[in-house]
Formats: sequence, structure tokens, C-alpha cells
Amino acid sequence: MNPLIRNVRNLTPAQAIVSYYFLAIAFSVVLLNLPGVYQKGVHVAFIDSVFTTVSAVSVTGLSVIDISETYTTFGIVMLMVILQLGGIGIMSLGTFIWLIVGKKIGLRERQLIMIDHNQHSLSGVVNLIIEIIKILLLIELIGAIILTLYFTQFYDTFSEAFIHGLFASVSATTNGGFSITENSMTQFHNDYFVQIITMILIILGAIGFPVLIEIKAFLSNKKKDFRFSLFTKITTVTFGILLIVGTVVILALEMFNSLKDMSWHEALFTAMFHSVSSRSGGLVTVDITEFSQGTNIFMSALMFIGASPSSVGGGIRTTTFAIAILFLINFARGKDEIQIFNREIQLIDVFRSYAVIILAIFMVLFATIALSISEPTLSITAIVFEITSAFGTCGMSLGITEDLSNFGKILIMVLMFIGRVGLISFLFTIGGRRIKTKYHFPKERVIIG
Repeated sequence: MNPLIRNVRNLTPAQAIVSYYFLAIAFSVVLLNLPGVYQKGVHVAFIDSVFTTVSAVSVTGLSVIDISETYTTFGIVMLMVILQLGGIGIMSLGTFIWLIVGKKIGLRERQLIMIDHNQHSLSGVVNLIIEIIKILLLIELIGAIILTLYFTQFYDTFSEAFIHGLFASVSATTNGGFSITENSMTQFHNDYFVQIITMILIILGAIGFPVLIEIKAFLSNKKKDFRFSLFTKITTVTFGILLIVGTVVILALEMFNSLKDMSWHEALFTAMFHSVSSRSGGLVTVDITEFSQGTNIFMSALMFIGASPSSVGGGIRTTTFAIAILFLINFARGKDEIQIFNREIQLIDVFRSYAVIILAIFMVLFATIALSISEPTLSITAIVFEITSAFGTCGMSLGITEDLSNFGKILIMVLMFIGRVGLISFLFTIGGRRIKTKYHFPKERVIIG
């Protein structure tokens, strides 16, 4: 057997997934450096090209270049291809291609799909991929049609309206955070129709593919005994609570600051849009550098939580946050179990949740210290905001991305990459193969607190 093939097969599923994402980045760098990608006279440094590629594969949206002034229409199409690659997932697209060419999906491939989408079982993973691609492409298509028809009033030709409508739909649905209009979506600050469509697309991309699949099954199921899974219930409720709380808090913090000269509906939509977008979307309708430090710190917390598992977003994920909060509430009540929606959450999921949170906190803390040393002129608020935006694959920035040193750019790229592949996969990549304990020592209590 070829040594390279043998080494690849010896990789754990988590290590293989990380390796495939590295290959996807390398492939995407080539795509963004093809002839005709850049506008005439534009030169982009290699590290900036790699930065943009990592940001696109991780569907983050942080950028050190102006997309609208850098890429041609062909370049924008290539960027959309990369956003699809990152949004749908490496294994999803790979599986889809394998199915088209008639290749049998073996156990190894099913394990990779399971890891890539945070599934607990090998059963039904291929059907999951097919449903994910069908639903995501359908959402993007509907969004593109609606926005294209609406944009015809802003652009001279239908082709211009089409490319802007298609890119806006793909970027929002994949939570890519990129925009080919100047200053993100600030020109649509008073256009509530565009904001509503964009928010819907962001939510559909971030709420989690299993949730969308179950909703589809519910709508097509004529039986009255359909039951949503515990995952869908926790994800939807947590997502909704965070959206409402985010809107209320941003509105309250900015009521006498950046929103004071706006009408009530303008202020409401501004707060609501940025509550939705700060979860993973990365698009903005106002200059967020005018927000107070308190608002920026709060939005950093939202980006740290991020989107749902098996979605296009990053962060610690909504279910991780929900299980941690539920455990604290039940622990304060003297309960040893987490019971919700007439179900009991397994202890291993509590362990995984706190492992993710602790690792994420340490990672953000280390990155903050490292970036504050390498970029001494930047404020700590802007640094934390940039780091949580990268880790949450959000893409919002307080305007410091272009000013980062090469070390700072590399650090942000690492965070975007980890945010996309997921902390669990990243942790298993470092840890290697799982080792089952063959014996146990006597248990003993330890004083806590």
C-alpha cells in the first residue's frame, strides 16, 4: 500500500476532517488566484489572499481587503463557490459528489460525515447530507430570486441585480459575512424588507440543519403524533431566547447613545438585526464602532456562543450554552440530573459542554493576551471583539482587521479555522484515538467550592 494512503487511513476521523479542511483551504487559495479573479491593476499580498480564503472556507467574513474593489464578477463567483464549500461542509459536498458518480459510501466516509456534522450515530448520515444540500440550495435559490427582483430598482441592468441578489443570498444563508456592497449593508439601514429577508436567511443557516429537516418532516407529515427531537426543542428555544435578549439588551444599551436620534422602528430594527447577525451572520447596517463598549462586549458574548451545532456557524454553539445553564439551574436546586421537555440529558453531554466552554475560554484568553502583545496600539475591547468574531465565525469587526500584523492575521486565521471545524473535532484531533479505560480505581470525594 502507498505510504501516503496508509498514513491517511491511520488518521482518526477527527484528524481526517481537519486535514480535509486544510486541503479545502489550499484548493480555495488556487481558486482565488486564478487569472481574471482580480480587477485590473489590483495586487493582493499572498498572506491577505490566504486570510480571505480561510475566512471564506470558515464562512466568517473577516477581511483585510475591500471585496467590491478587489474582485471581478468571476472572482465574486469563485468566492461564492468557496462559501458554499465552507457552509455546506467538506464531507457533505464530497458525499454528494460520490453519490453522483455512483461511489459506495463506506463506513470510513460515514464516520467522517458523523464527525463533521456532530452526529451521535452512523445511521442515516447519507440521507442527512442529501437533505442538507437540498434544503440549503432551495433556501439560497428562493432568497436569490426575491433579492434579485427587489434589487432591479437599484441597479441599471438585471445582471448587476442578479449577481448582488445571488451573492447576498449565499452570504447570508451560509452566514459568510461578506458583502459586495460598500460598508456591508449600511445602505439598507432604512430598508426593512432587505433586512427582514437577510435576517431570515441568516437564521435558517445558523439554527442547524437537523432542525430544518425536522421542520420539513413536520410540515409534510399528515400524522398528528409527530414529535420534535430534544435537540430541536432546545436549539429553537435557546436560539429564540438569545435573539430576543440580544435585541432588548442592545436596544437598552444604545437607546441614549447611537440609537438616540433614530425613530422607534429604526432603533428596533437596528438592535434586532445586530442581535441576529452577531450570532454568526457578520453583516451590519450601521457603523458598529459607534456602539458603546458595553454593547461591543455584550455582542462579543453573543459571538462567543455562536450558532447551533450542525449549522454553518461557529462558537461554542447554542446547545452547549443551554446545557451549561440548565446544569447550573438544576444544580442550584439540588438536582443531579438535567430534566427538560420530559426528557433527561445524558451526563456525557454535560461533560462535553463544559469541556468545550473551558477550552474556548482558555483559547480566547490566550489569543487576547497574544494579540494585545503583538498589536499594542489596539484597544482591548477591539481585540476581544475581533477574537470572538473569528472564533464564532461571525465576521464583525471594529475596523482593526486591516491593521493587524502578519502574526495577528495568522492568529485570527487559526481561530476562524477552529471555529469552523468545531472545538470537539479540534480537541479529538489533538488527543488522537480514544482510549477505553480497562480498569477503575476506588472512587473518593473531593472538596469543591
